[in-house]
Amino acid sequence: MGKGVGAGPGRAGGGPRSTPADPPGGAARRPALPRVTELLLSAFAGHRGVALPLGALTLIAGRSGSGKSSVLRAYEALARLGGGAELGEAFPEPGACVPERARADAQRRRGFRIGCTADGPEGPVRLEIAVQAEPELRIVGERLTAGGQVLLQTALRDPGRRTVQAAWHTAGAAPVTRAPLPDDRLGTALLPLRVAGKTPGQRSVLAAAEQMVVALRSVFPCDPRPERMREPVPAGTGRLLGGCDNLADVLWRTRTECGRRHALLVDAVRAGCAGPVFDLLAEPYDAGRLVRALLDRGDGTRTELRRLGDGELRYAALALVLLTGPGVLETDVPGEVPAALRTLTVLADGLDRCLDPVQRTELLGLAARMCERGHIRLVGAVNDASWATGTTGVTVVHLDRD
Repeated sequence: MGKGVGAGPGRAGGGPRSTPADPPGGAARRPALPRVTELLLSAFAGHRGVALPLGALTLIAGRSGSGKSSVLRAYEALARLGGGAELGEAFPEPGACVPERARADAQRRRGFRIGCTADGPEGPVRLEIAVQAEPELRIVGERLTAGGQVLLQTALRDPGRRTVQAAWHTAGAAPVTRAPLPDDRLGTALLPLRVAGKTPGQRSVLAAAEQMVVALRSVFPCDPRPERMREPVPAGTGRLLGGCDNLADVLWRTRTECGRRHALLVDAVRAGCAGPVFDLLAEPYDAGRLVRALLDRGDGTRTELRRLGDGELRYAALALVLLTGPGVLETDVPGEVPAALRTLTVLADGLDRCLDPVQRTELLGLAARMCERGHIRLVGAVNDASWATGTTGVTVVHLDRD
């Protein structure tokens, strides 16, 4: 599992093969917005020694059992850690992350290793973490590097204490600063609270850590559930859930708040749903206690969403996700990061599930247009990406089950 098929030009074996979308020489230009450009699965679930390149719009392709969902799970976990979450929140089922054939050591310890590379104004910055899943969950090692230099390194020295020994680059009177850090949080996310930034070395550590944290946040895991989208829902915050259960409530909000984006959503729904579509509506229901969504057919006919097929509902929900932003989606918005520097990454499991060829093509075109603007990125898992290979702006990464 995790080995590649269909290698692109110049690629050798030993990992997933990809069809990159970046133009030649693009790697030499430092992006203004921090972004995750590579996911590292050194030993995670069914993956070993895997490095997955990530573009603005990336499709992870593979048959059932190839590990597509675990790729998205690893990315989401890193994002949670980058946002300051505790380890148990990021990995609610740590045992499922341990490679199946991993053997326990003499102390009955087993674990996994993941990481990522974030590119930005500071150049490529790499984060690698080693997590002990058994007998108790804890981070046992972390390393942050940039330009071939180790900026932060932690290690578990005393298993009896819930801390790791950390050392970060200083380049002052002392080459490094050492201090204990908790073993249930990402050290990189804690550095801005610990490093004074008085020396050039400390400032380089802070810049790299902040680039990594900004690149990882915000993330919106999305897998629309048609069976939960058909019924009227209680009026709430108007922020879309990952399963898109409250689609009607969100439409009630977005239709009045942003007419331009709503018009684009109607255009997308018109292209992907059967029959004429004049508008996509939301209205009070059951004496105002609930909200329901409908299609306005333009001739006086209105179709409740419950009548739509699974593919139509998933298509409409995914189009809404791509056309909205962190203020509408139920995601962690880093308030300390200026809006101009925020990039939302959508993690879409089963992106092509239930979609027909027309819906698939329309959704991919919409995603490419939105990702090209730079403030949204998409990593989607699909069974087969042959329909997307060669599309401008799309990076395809192939996995297999061996």
